[in-house]
Amino acid sequence: MEIIPSSSSTELGSDDIAQLLARFDGRQGVNRSMSGRAQIEAQTDIEALRAWLARYIDSPRTYANYRKEAERLLLWAVLERRKDLSSLSLEDILAYRLFLADPQPAHRWVAQGRARPARHHAAWRPFAGPLSESSRNQALLILNSLFSWLVQAGYLAGNPLALSHQGRRQKKASAPQQRYLSRQQWRWVQDYIQSLSEDTPSEHRHKARVRWLFSILYGGALRISELIQARMADVQQRPEAPSSAQWWLQIHGKGDKWRRVPLTQELYEELMRYRQAHDLQGPPQALEPYPLLMSSGASDKHLSRAMAHVLVKQVFQGSADRLRSLYPDQESQARVLEQASAHWLRHSAGSHLADQGVDLRIIRDTLGHESIATTNIYLHAGDDQRHRALEQSHRLGWD
Repeated sequence: MEIIPSSSSTELGSDDIAQLLARFDGRQGVNRSMSGRAQIEAQTDIEALRAWLARYIDSPRTYANYRKEAERLLLWAVLERRKDLSSLSLEDILAYRLFLADPQPAHRWVAQGRARPARHHAAWRPFAGPLSESSRNQALLILNSLFSWLVQAGYLAGNPLALSHQGRRQKKASAPQQRYLSRQQWRWVQDYIQSLSEDTPSEHRHKARVRWLFSILYGGALRISELIQARMADVQQRPEAPSSAQWWLQIHGKGDKWRRVPLTQELYEELMRYRQAHDLQGPPQALEPYPLLMSSGASDKHLSRAMAHVLVKQVFQGSADRLRSLYPDQESQARVLEQASAHWLRHSAGSHLADQGVDLRIIRDTLGHESIATTNIYLHAGDDQRHRALEQSHRLGWD
């Protein structure tokens, strides 16, 4: 992981950054794990960050975003708190959240003007300005993924972000807001995904992953917790279907309950598109080891929940930015997109199905709602009817 060279330290502050990084290198970090069971060879915080980033080397966009957030936190810890990254506490994380909303002192942290100097230029700064709420949330999601991985790797004893995230979720949950996308907003998100570059193999795989992620969250009305544990082998064909071949996704859902989600022909074709981008040929097989949503580092590893949330937030932020650039009069709509999360796609699916007049029992069974589970034996819609209803009424709408 590249770190700002000491030649630019006079621009960022009065202290020599190289000396500070050497002084607070993490060897004596108070949050270092003492179990003696580390699974990485890192001895310093920078080495640990490099090990974490190495998992994303084949995804340049993700690698750059992750490096940016890790570097910002590392520099802030050293320059502002005089601490190792591996010594940060909950109180430090709370202070960092406030810092992201207003990086001060500005001359040290914020680039001047509209120019974006190269990272090793003396005028380079980690920030272009204060981060929006959605960008702050995205930064914290990435850092939570970092800390969780370092704990799992045996480098850190605990994740200082864990309690911070719980408090933030509780606070946001109490605020009433629209939690679904209109059909036009869904179209804007699709347009943004379609605009992503796919010039290189890694960009092609990234675009395919994002498109499949949004397709299955919306088309299958899944919870993200359900998606990240699903396997390709959970996609099964119903051979005795009365008409054309039916594909279903077996989901282990909330409350330790299983349900079957219809895969429309359109959604099944999106799965085939995703598989082809990752060199998987033909339909899923019963003993396939691959996850339904694969990690960027290894196709046999599940994409983590934190990373899935990060990808969703990146797309919503990118959709909002693109909407602003194309239609400046749609600022209010862009702000809605910035607030959206993965669960909004599930709500959007249910809302759009209801708007189409689909039987509420079909929607209930597809989403796996628990509120009327005791009446399922009486109100359960037939499988064939439910599959036909989604095939006819629930469209992804990709061009």
